Amino acid sequence: NRSNEYQLNDSAKYFLDKLDEIGSRQYLPSTQDILRTRVKTTGIVEINFTFKDLNFRVFDVGGQRSERKKWIHCFEDVTAIIFIVALSEYDQVLVEDETTNRMHESLRLFDSICNNKWFVNTSIILFLNKKDLFAEKITRSSLRKCFPEYQGKDEYTEASEYIQAQFVAQNKSEQKEIYCHLTCATDTKNVQFVFDAVTDVIITNNLRASGLY
Repeated sequence: NRSNEYQLNDSAKYFLDKLDEIGSRQYLPSTQDILRTRVKTTGIVEINFTFKDLNFRVFDVGGQRSERKKWIHCFEDVTAIIFIVALSEYDQVLVEDETTNRMHESLRLFDSICNNKWFVNTSIILFLNKKDLFAEKITRSSLRKCFPEYQGKDEYTEASEYIQAQFVAQNKSEQKEIYCHLTCATDTKNVQFVFDAVTDVIITNNLRASGLY
């Protein structure tokens, strides 16, 4: 299987399998159809919403190399950074640089953000996303393609724990805790659970910063 060699959206097969349905004049997108669409983030996109009686301001930023210079200086006062990594891209290369492994690039970016002087007191929440795709891929594409030193089994639990450990190891501060979650963005129950946990982290850290915790 050479699918990792092509720069295809993860949802390509999903939508190709539904071409007849989508081509119908009566077609209405389902919740899953909407969740599986993707528009690449460019620049900085601000989203405001209320959850659990709290007002959130979320800034979505592009992770591509050309996008980073637009945003890395803008977030000195943020409460938390949610860093999202696609677990399933461990055997793929960047669109903008086909000599660089995507997971290696994510590790470098995570290192630069986690240890940035502007984010010393900022909570770092790591989403290891696309766990469903990773669970399927790891059985046919070895993690050693990304980490040659890996000695474990090519199975979901052991391999995902190894990847998580690589990211946590980038943290050079004994005072900073990295909050990790395995996620599937198209699984609404999983996202609800994770977002509840993230909200609790943000509330706790705000109370701690105010001397109330």
